[in-house]
Amino acid sequence: MTNLAAQIELILRGTMEVIQQRELEAKVSRSLKEKRPLRVKAGFDPTAPDLHLGHTVLIHKLKHFQDLGHKVIFLIGDFTGLIGDPTGVSETRVALTKAEVQKNAKTYKKQIFKILDPKKTTVVFNSKWMNALKAEQFVHLCMHYNVARMLEREDFHKRYHEQKPISIHEFLYPLIQGYDSVALKADVELGGTDQKFNLLVGRDLQRAYGQEPQVVLTTPLLEGTDGVRKMSKSFGNYIALEDRPEDMFGKLMSISDTLMLRYYELLTTQDLGQVEAMHPMEAKLNLAWKVVATYHGTGAAGDARVEFRKRFSAREFPDEPDARVRVTPADIPNPAAPAMPLVELVARTGLVPSKSEARRLIVQGGVEVDEEKKTDPNATLSLVPGRQYRLRIGRRKFAIIEFQKN
Repeated sequence: MTNLAAQIELILRGTMEVIQQRELEAKVSRSLKEKRPLRVKAGFDPTAPDLHLGHTVLIHKLKHFQDLGHKVIFLIGDFTGLIGDPTGVSETRVALTKAEVQKNAKTYKKQIFKILDPKKTTVVFNSKWMNALKAEQFVHLCMHYNVARMLEREDFHKRYHEQKPISIHEFLYPLIQGYDSVALKADVELGGTDQKFNLLVGRDLQRAYGQEPQVVLTTPLLEGTDGVRKMSKSFGNYIALEDRPEDMFGKLMSISDTLMLRYYELLTTQDLGQVEAMHPMEAKLNLAWKVVATYHGTGAAGDARVEFRKRFSAREFPDEPDARVRVTPADIPNPAAPAMPLVELVARTGLVPSKSEARRLIVQGGVEVDEEKKTDPNATLSLVPGRQYRLRIGRRKFAIIEFQKN
């Protein structure tokens, strides 16, 4: 373990809030004195089969604690996953089946060890203690919180005043997440900023059960490749851990220079002063290589870098584009004057998740037709039979549009 100042500096890197920092410093100081590692917990509900870089912000923070010699507990919420986290939703989530939760949990275990050391990581499932909890004990747990406190949660508060239904089982979610900290005797719990209420419930319940309350440490929600909205599959701005090396590399090279620094801060331990001293292109290539190497190995990262330079730096349209779209007269509103909205054509390639995303890309100058940038979202493309139109979508996606009269 390093000294107190060095530990606190690394722990605070990229964090949003610490509740309370003096408690954290006291816990770390005692840990060093007694040579007893802290028990650091982060929970993940296996509600989807794969993780993206946004999820790994917490995992990287766990790695920081691990590198400092502390005990990292990766909690898979197979029990809470059956309830569904109500955080940030406007209506009750559809509950997953037990089989879906267990299947997703297997993929999580494989993916997290691309970052964490499996020999130094304790993986636990909260069904272990929740399934063993007797009805009397569960009632006792519920006695430690009241409805008024639950309705202080922003999402519950909003739904209540909008007269949208709130199921009783949704109130159980923060209680069970908090009880996980009791069961694990956590010293520190990590979570995204949207999890603050749930994390604080853990502190309250630990006090109620006679334990020293955990320190709460929140991390920011990582913006996606658009640099605006949080990384999410639904926005189409995510970088999945299971992406092919060349796709992952290309997505990382498409982010802005400002966002690149944020990715360095949250996804690496590299000195930010060194990064800022680099040429932006060199820094971005270095970041893309680091991330791809983490999930696919150094060989794949090197190959992806070579492919990127060949395909994108030279701005060459590939021999085999990512998509080919065949348009026929049946697709056109007025066959006498064949033309289609550019938004529609971009969406038909399947390289963007929706027409709204196609429209956003066009407005931001992210679409070219035959090397000519298009920025009018209401533009139409006149179609000549037999002619191929080459579309560049973003910096890394290519498609061929062909109008065939027969």
